[in-house]
Amino acid sequence: MTTLLTDTGRFEVPAAEAAGEDLWLPAGDAETITGWSVKPEGLCKAEVCVPLPPGRAQHFVQGSRVNVAALWRHLGQLVVHSDRGRAWVLASSARERSAALRSLQAPDFTLPDPSGRLHSLSDYRGKKVFLVTWASW
Repeated sequence: MTTLLTDTGRFEVPAAEAAGEDLWLPAGDAETITGWSVKPEGLCKAEVCVPLPPGRAQHFVQGSRVNVAALWRHLGQLVVHSDRGRAWVLASSARERSAALRSLQAPDFTLPDPSGRLHSLSDYRGKKVFLVTWASW
């Protein structure tokens, strides 16, 4: 079992294969977790497609597997993993985090209310939001 942490959450991926600095996920898991899918144009997320480097396509896609760590590095994003490769973090680059802080716009997140109904911060964009948090530590 491999644990993968991204900006969108924590995912347990039983079919992940770690090999050195590479993290191979089934294409369906890669799309669900990261939003990136394999298309004839390359790896795509919504309308944005990143062509695979000529002669290196097999380093990113092999059959129905996607090397998400190689994609993240190719995009200039941060990739770190535990020594045994059982825990991985795919994060935004320092440049993107810095730009987000300068924009003063909070990143989107989704949390349940006391009745279990989910609310996303993006549902309230353009409105004033008062957010109360608490932690036991």
